[in-house]
Amino acid sequence: MRISKLAATAFLGVAALGLSACANTLNTEVSRYQAMPAPQGQTFVVVPGEGMAANGGLEFQRYAGIVAQQLQARGYTPAGSLQTASMTVQLGYGVDRGQVRIESDPFPRYGGYGFGSPFYYPRFGFHSPFYYGWDDPFGYGGYGGRGIDSYVEYHSQIDLHIRAAGTNTPLFDGRAQARSQTNRLDVLVPSLVEALFTGFPGRNGEVVKITVPRPQPVRG
Repeated sequence: MRISKLAATAFLGVAALGLSACANTLNTEVSRYQAMPAPQGQTFVVVPGEGMAANGGLEFQRYAGIVAQQLQARGYTPAGSLQTASMTVQLGYGVDRGQVRIESDPFPRYGGYGFGSPFYYPRFGFHSPFYYGWDDPFGYGGYGGRGIDSYVEYHSQIDLHIRAAGTNTPLFDGRAQARSQTNRLDVLVPSLVEALFTGFPGRNGEVVKITVPRPQPVRG
């Protein structure tokens, strides 16, 4: 009996460590297709893409600035206007309304992902090939011990499309996606941008899992 109690205590300790580690990170899945030229004086401008970015505004400007910093760090130069840019960078982002998940034990099994979501992709359903990160039982902070626990899981993503100005030739198409228990864009979008630019531009056609730190929410 004492051994059982010690094992249970050890297990709970490991679970707590897993939760504390995952609370500050975001597991993402990144896909990239690219024919990016080496930096040779190209200039760019970031414009609104689809989803919640479509209307532009101050929120979009903040995230566009983060993308611009990532491109500038890799040798590309911000343009003064759309007319003078040699590359157009289209940024889109969004988060769905979430779906309630129910756990009956420490190792939950997930069903299909919300079919009504504008970000639904069949490969994220029951037969998803993504195990660690996507289906990690401690990845969402939903561990509730014995009994039944429930929480809301959100699916977020960003899309980035880079085109050569004038010819509209595709240079880069990328997407970063994540599941989390928060729907705050100020937490999710910066981390998704960081994931997308990790190893940028990457290998053409690659799909990789990347874990990045989650920034703390901005407190007003």
